[in-house]
Amino acid sequence: MTEEASNRDQPAAGWRLKAGILLFAFSILLPIVGIPFVAGLGLSGTMTTSVSGALLIGAELFGVAAVAVMGKPGYLYIKNRVFTFLKQYGPPKEVRRTRYNIGLVLFCAPILFGWLSPYFSDLIPGFAQNPLPYAVGGDLILLGSLFVLGGDFWDKIRALFVYSDRVCSSNK
Repeated sequence: MTEEASNRDQPAAGWRLKAGILLFAFSILLPIVGIPFVAGLGLSGTMTTSVSGALLIGAELFGVAAVAVMGKPGYLYIKNRVFTFLKQYGPPKEVRRTRYNIGLVLFCAPILFGWLSPYFSDLIPGFAQNPLPYAVGGDLILLGSLFVLGGDFWDKIRALFVYSDRVCSSNK
């Protein structure tokens, strides 16, 4: 077993890991909570933008500090735990034809809607006044479709961007 693998499997030192997790959580919450708070203060646009930018830079610095406090073993331990958790809920490698077809419809529908909506916006209820819910809904459907389509679809998408990949057609 390599040194990196053994570091991933063993928890890091107690207080350093806890302090690093606390700093990392703070780095995530700082812009999520701080920027809306600053925006609600009624400051000038320039001041709001400046303070929001400072909060984002501070959040990045806290993230770097979190990794420094945890050290390599703590970082590898957290990374391993997170990716193990996420793999449980990731897309399956292969899916059946019905699920694949449903996923393709879910994948294509938001793209077609986004392409056609400027031409037919007067026929879509509420679209002209408030297009954001339609955009967010389309993005969520598109992201969800990638999970419905499964892991093989990711390989097909990847192959679009790799010149040397070739289509291997087989009729199943």
